[in-house]
Amino acid sequence: MPKIKILSRNPDDYLRETKRDIHKVPRNYDPSLHPFEAPREYTRALNAAKLERVFAKPFLGSLDGHKDGVHAMCKHPTKLSTMISGSCDGEVRLWNLPKRKCIRTLNAHDGFVRGICCHPSGEYFFTCGDDKTIKQWKLDSESEGMHEPINTVLGKSVFHSMDHHWRDSVYATCGDEVNIWDEERAEPVRTFNWGVDSVQHVKFNPIETHILGATASDRGVILYDMRGATPLRKVILKLKSNAIAWNPMEAFVFTVANEDYNLYTFDMRKLDMPLNVHMDHVSAVIDVDYAPTGREIVSGGFDKTVRIFQVDKGHSREVYHTKRMQRVMCVRWSLDNKYILSGSDEMSIRLWKAKASEKLGVLRPREKVALEYGEKLKEKFQHHPKVKRVIRHRHVPKSVVHAAKEHKEIRMSKKRKEGNQRLHSKAGAVPFIAERKKHTLQEET
Repeated sequence: MPKIKILSRNPDDYLRETKRDIHKVPRNYDPSLHPFEAPREYTRALNAAKLERVFAKPFLGSLDGHKDGVHAMCKHPTKLSTMISGSCDGEVRLWNLPKRKCIRTLNAHDGFVRGICCHPSGEYFFTCGDDKTIKQWKLDSESEGMHEPINTVLGKSVFHSMDHHWRDSVYATCGDEVNIWDEERAEPVRTFNWGVDSVQHVKFNPIETHILGATASDRGVILYDMRGATPLRKVILKLKSNAIAWNPMEAFVFTVANEDYNLYTFDMRKLDMPLNVHMDHVSAVIDVDYAPTGREIVSGGFDKTVRIFQVDKGHSREVYHTKRMQRVMCVRWSLDNKYILSGSDEMSIRLWKAKASEKLGVLRPREKVALEYGEKLKEKFQHHPKVKRVIRHRHVPKSVVHAAKEHKEIRMSKKRKEGNQRLHSKAGAVPFIAERKKHTLQEET
């Protein structure tokens, strides 16, 4: 039986997907045939960097309706389209993010709404405020007419923050002390104390769910274990920390937002020195949150800007601001890793893109390939001066520029003074201290 070979040609191999009469040009990848490949790719990388800045329009819209500054926010654990916010006048609002519309308005507390947290099932949520009460509310959108809480718990002191356990029906509050509450009881099941200073912020670890971290007004960052009777460890920094956030992908890593304009990323197993110091803010950092990938963090501060940092980098990759935006009191990263929410003093909640130049909507195959090719080119030529300058350049408010320049001069002056002291002293009399070790004062267990 003779063997017969059949020639077959698939049109997808030689015709473009858009117009069937345009043929693909076969390409020979032999390097000897492309002597100017590197200069061509450099030009393409520079153009890709410039186009990224041209299309960088991160601001998507604002959620208006609050009558006072937005002080607390909470993401819905199961729905991307729902978010809860609390303001300084005691009002709590539920928002539909795609429609940018308020679903429900609740007069929850007398005074500030200090903390909001959701049950992992998404059926109900809790709020706490300056009126020393914790209230439980129904969360489903069908109960629009329900304006009374399901349950109310009276505390002994003002609550500064609260967070819910990631699995169990347990939540934590902080104020004069850290309390662990069972949802079915009106008294705390466990109380932690360390010193006499009040605790400002508390957060459960999303992986090791029995661990929680807190920041105190005595400049300390404290770690607790719900299974024990006493706190675990404490590290004291030079200034007070305002917020703490756990890495959702690495159980031992957390980041704190500090009053000294920096953010510090720690490994809870070794607190004597931070893993990284994130500096670029020019005023106190108020809040911090992790991306669901665990690779980036978002922060907001008194300098009226929102900054995005990579976890392993010391400087921000992006800074967001608008003319009307005042001090940023709370920031959240959406669970689909695409959006950032910020709440500020002038009563607005703003919605931003996590990647400023990202195109929203469905990408065609050729668009996707072109964007991926541009990203690889920018990565390849990222250290070239022209490409680096285009990628790093950002327009920021004049006040931020002047403050950053002033802080740089102060740092350089200190460094110069230290260098002169080392130069005119005995060997070893003025030791060199790494930047990461300068900010930690002591560790306690």
